Amino acid sequence: MKLLLILLSSFAISASSFSAPPNILFLLSDDHSYPFLSAYGDTNVKTPTLDQLAAEGMKFHRFFTGAPQCVPSRATLMSGRSPVAARMTRFSAPLPRDEITLPELLRDKGGYFTGICGRSYHLDGSAKVGAAAAKVFQEHQLKTFIDRVDSLNQCGDAEVASQVAAFLDKKPKDKPFFMWANFSDPHHAWNAPAEFRPDPASLKVPSHFPDLPGVREQLADYCAEVNRVDRTVASVLDVLKKRGLMDSTLIVFCGDNGMAMPHGKGSLYDPGSNVPFLVRWPGVVKPGGDSRALISAEDLAPTLLAAAGLAAGPKMSGVSFLPLLKGEKHVPRKHLFVERGPHGSAPVQANMTNGGYDLGRAVRSDRFKFIYNCTPWIPYAPVDSAGGQAWKEMQEANAAGKLPPGMSATYFKTPRPVYELYDLETDPSELNNLSGKPELAATERELRTALAEKMILDWDYLPLPDLMEGNTGQGGGKKGKGKKK
Repeated sequence: MKLLLILLSSFAISASSFSAPPNILFLLSDDHSYPFLSAYGDTNVKTPTLDQLAAEGMKFHRFFTGAPQCVPSRATLMSGRSPVAARMTRFSAPLPRDEITLPELLRDKGGYFTGICGRSYHLDGSAKVGAAAAKVFQEHQLKTFIDRVDSLNQCGDAEVASQVAAFLDKKPKDKPFFMWANFSDPHHAWNAPAEFRPDPASLKVPSHFPDLPGVREQLADYCAEVNRVDRTVASVLDVLKKRGLMDSTLIVFCGDNGMAMPHGKGSLYDPGSNVPFLVRWPGVVKPGGDSRALISAEDLAPTLLAAAGLAAGPKMSGVSFLPLLKGEKHVPRKHLFVERGPHGSAPVQANMTNGGYDLGRAVRSDRFKFIYNCTPWIPYAPVDSAGGQAWKEMQEANAAGKLPPGMSATYFKTPRPVYELYDLETDPSELNNLSGKPELAATERELRTALAEKMILDWDYLPLPDLMEGNTGQGGGKKGKGKKK
């Protein structure tokens, strides 16, 4: 009997070690804030395809991108490192050749057939460069993704499904696949047809916005884009269904950063980097999973590599959450980190807002958020929507003294505070800055120290925040000046 048990055990180990690795489909929407899926209970949108994906797998409430901007956030997703560690805080930079990415490891170590399609993947440098910069790119061969994957194609959202089908047609029969499919929605321009657009009057306005007509109109435009990307995702999943690949494919859906409205894209508040995140993996992830664990985008690449039976890249700082997906013991993150750098390719101007240029870092725990603003003298403006109706009406309301104090201080006070601290349990909208409050000194010191450690280990170029050593622990509140003993 003992010999039989040993033989059976050996067989089980052998069988598990030779189990086929999953196909991996990574679906990435653009400018998509949490909770804009009806699976999360958001009534402003209708997303039946993604709701079903969530129901058949696990949905995450607190997945955060590495930055509230598309280029550095995608660098984090692919490298398993922070944007600053990967040298990608300059928005128009190409990913350095020596940063080894998720698809490369899957291809070279796991035998995967790999591809990228859809909206620009943003990691070969900005497409809007002049002749001088283009010459540098060409001479130094800085565009590298043609060599990092087996198939590379950029196309509009309507063509993504056909490109996925073409990719699968090229896949060798004996290889699993990895496909990163990018969508433009719900990125500007907001032009979804009327059939997708909700009635502005019916919308629930997020509490970090004032309830103004222009806010409702633009929110309706945004929700229409979310509704449309749901249908686009359905067309991609149909390709897998027709080929019988749904049961053998690990599907991940998430946003690259938050919505392009105030408090969102470009900001270090939660709506800038907290995005929808869903995982469907039949036979491994139990249906109906629901997690509030803190997950960083740095963790995605190590997790997908682990799912394929591979080790994380040697420079990856992210931690696999595969045990959480499998229903096993998982040690949650205590902190996660988000970074802000320049946005777009325009040069610095004396009168610019922080929509185009800003330097900041943030650390978040379960309950608290600490933000470190390193260019506080630059006035705030939302990325990509400063010319929109919502922001214009907010400016008018502030000038007339009609905005609540928290909104007025958050959006219109210049200089902005160097340090911000928020209790996300009592103030989920992040409108009441508590930095410098004596009763929260220990909490603030802990978060500052955690951020400093991250900055040191990632070779961050910014000066470290005041670590409240040798002072009363008052972090400066709105003015950001510590009080010495």
